[in-house]
Amino acid sequence: MKALHIITGLGIGGAEQQLRLLLRHLPVDCEVVTLTNPGAVADGLTADGVRVHHLGMTGNRDLAALPRLVKLIRTGGYDLVHTHLYRACVYGRLAARLAGVKAVVATEHSLGDSQMEGRSLNSGVRALYLASERLGRSTVAVSPTVAERLKQWGVPAPRIEVVPNGIDLPRFRFDPAQRLRTRQRLGLPEDAYVVGGIGRLAAGKRFDVLIRTLTQLPSDYWLLLVGGGPEENLLRRTAHDCGVADRVLFTGERPYVPDGTPGPDLPSLTSAMDLLASPSSEEAFGLAVVEGLAAGLPVLYASCPAVEDLPPQAAADALRVQGGPEVFARALAAARARGPRPRTAPDAAHHYCITRSAAQLMDVYAAVSTSSPSPAPQGASSS
Repeated sequence: MKALHIITGLGIGGAEQQLRLLLRHLPVDCEVVTLTNPGAVADGLTADGVRVHHLGMTGNRDLAALPRLVKLIRTGGYDLVHTHLYRACVYGRLAARLAGVKAVVATEHSLGDSQMEGRSLNSGVRALYLASERLGRSTVAVSPTVAERLKQWGVPAPRIEVVPNGIDLPRFRFDPAQRLRTRQRLGLPEDAYVVGGIGRLAAGKRFDVLIRTLTQLPSDYWLLLVGGGPEENLLRRTAHDCGVADRVLFTGERPYVPDGTPGPDLPSLTSAMDLLASPSSEEAFGLAVVEGLAAGLPVLYASCPAVEDLPPQAAADALRVQGGPEVFARALAAARARGPRPRTAPDAAHHYCITRSAAQLMDVYAAVSTSSPSPAPQGASSS
């Protein structure tokens, strides 16, 4: 089988890095096309031996990109097309059907209750999504919670499959030597209690809550923010205005897998943490929480379908916390007072091992490659 993955961009982000990790474990000949921004993840894919095409799309309404994408698919000889993220799903599913590819799959990575990839879920966004969804064979939800949201939107239940995000579990295994090296490299005091936050530095992640939480805690609490994004300068100003800038470290975007980027990668940084906090109130999966659990960290989270969809005992050290800085400060102090725990991954982390997710996705590929196609759009090839 030869598959083409179409994604909106390949800068460092959750869906983008998840795609790179997945391709390392899929027993399929895969290529990738990015509509825009062939960033650091594109370089990583290339280093992995994956061919990456850049479509050069200039914006959401760059309709001239559609025939270029159709031509790329037709000439590539692909058996299956798999789309990721909103814009790529809208353009990619249509292009695949026009190019004559009948096996079309999409993964829904980011559907929340009120937004998708920062877009407000208005009637126009929903209508365009549903119109393009009908051109595929199957829509993959990254959690049962997302599957339920898709059903509420109007996607027929038989077309929805749940394949959760996965993690490279061995790479997140706690390493005490790596912890010491990374903390020394970051200039952390030996007695620092390090609270980690992982994710895009955007308003929806609510990392400002963690910065304000520091003002209510002793001076040996530190905050380690891993990620980049549009809110970084605002978060830095918030830390300065709150008088805690000297206890907030910004690492920038860090890779999940080795790619030669200077500085510690994400697993090294999770080893350096004492607790992971995720104040985001609306998540489709909650990958950062799972990564923290895989590193053996206690976790405080506001929203995490990945944990909420499992039995409580699967992640006993994950506690749901809803509220502002005062609530998080109390929860952090209580977690620290319980003392250090063994840094071992709970059942929840093992449940989301990438090899398991890849095997589940291969089942979806097999099903869509043998099922009867939906009606093709007018003008699509029947071959």
